Parts: sequence; structure tokens; C-alpha cells
Amino acid sequence: MLGAVRPIAFVSTTDPARARAFYQDTLGLTFVADEGFALVFDLAGVMLRVTRVDELRPQPFTVLGWHVHDIDAVVRELTDRGVAFERYEALEQDALGVWRSPSGARVAWFRDPDGNVLSVTRFDP
Repeated sequence: MLGAVRPIAFVSTTDPARARAFYQDTLGLTFVADEGFALVFDLAGVMLRVTRVDELRPQPFTVLGWHVHDIDAVVRELTDRGVAFERYEALEQDALGVWRSPSGARVAWFRDPDGNVLSVTRFDP
């Protein structure tokens, strides 16, 4: 039933102005609208709603991620834009902060200004 319809992604923020700058300027997402209670961005045809909340407790897991073709280039570009990539003691990450999973996927994690964990992933064919 829902397999044939486009999803909507949600992320929360306590500071919409700061979130807008990050998602639009740092990550390069297309800003669509400010609805007062949510900022709307276009994620390659998928709607991202960055919803205003009074209080936020970021979770330790990824809440939003992107599949990228050249993870090293994306990580370098985001680093140049001021993004700090997460380091996890339990994972062997390379100099850029990229981890190779047992399946061969390469993943790097970072946080938005509210502490939400985001990721970029390269799935090898």
C-alpha cells in the first residue's frame, strides 16, 4: 500500500533559523517554505520537514542519511564547510571518519546543530 508512494522525512529543531542555515547553506538542500511550525526542504524529490520543538533530546542513532556516490569527496566538502564527523571507539574509521561495514558499505556520521545524527553512505555494488 505505502510502497508506491513517496515518504516524508522528519527532523526536529529547537532553533529553526540555525537549522535553516545548516540544512540550506551547509548541506546544500533546497529550501521550499517556512510554515512557522516547520521548515520544508526538498531532498531529491522527498520532502524533509524540520519541525520546531520546545525541547529536544537527540538520539544516539542516525535519524536521516544520504546515499552518495563518492563518500570521500562528500566528507571532504562537508568538512570544508565546517561539519565535524563523529568518531566511535568501537569502529575502525579511516582518516576522514569513514567506517567500512562488514557488507562493504562505507558510512560517515555527523550531527546537525541540534545534535541529530545524520550520515552519508556509499553502498558498493
